[in-house]
Amino acid sequence: MQRFAVILLGRCYFFLLPEKMYVMSDLQYVTKETLEQMKIDLQRMKGVDRPAASRAIAEAREKGDLKENAEYDAAKEAQGILEAKIAAMEGSMANIRVLDENSIDTSKVSILTKVDLINQGTKKQVTYQVVSEAEADLKAGKISITSPIGKALLGKKEGEIAEVQAPAGVLKFKIEKIFV
Repeated sequence: MQRFAVILLGRCYFFLLPEKMYVMSDLQYVTKETLEQMKIDLQRMKGVDRPAASRAIAEAREKGDLKENAEYDAAKEAQGILEAKIAAMEGSMANIRVLDENSIDTSKVSILTKVDLINQGTKKQVTYQVVSEAEADLKAGKISITSPIGKALLGKKEGEIAEVQAPAGVLKFKIEKIFV
């Protein structure tokens, strides 16, 4: 059985779902690819998952007394969670602005820029792309603009040092290159 939570922080609603977190706020900046993936996910939920949930309810209803039918209760709850996911995604998509990579200023770190960094403590080089919360995926090298590293990098130029407050202390990253 899937669970979700809705949290209100300031003017943003956060829908915490097992596989993803969708954020409803004033504006959300994403790439064209992310918007297309969100459309595909929404279409799947509406066209495949929603009918499947209705079938599960109908099958459970056929099994008799609804007062003591745990399968019916579970199917109804699953349908409610699915409808909440659909509403969350539709709300999130209503506030999306698609960024064109050709119009991004690479003189400083901003959303959708890629950044080559050198950790000043370990001398290890890493490359991150600064993205919105919806696109963040550390394994793919995409960090959120609201993450501690993302916040520290935002607005910095090549050659500058970004300081990130971490539980182990302050991490310093030198910005080697900014590109798209």
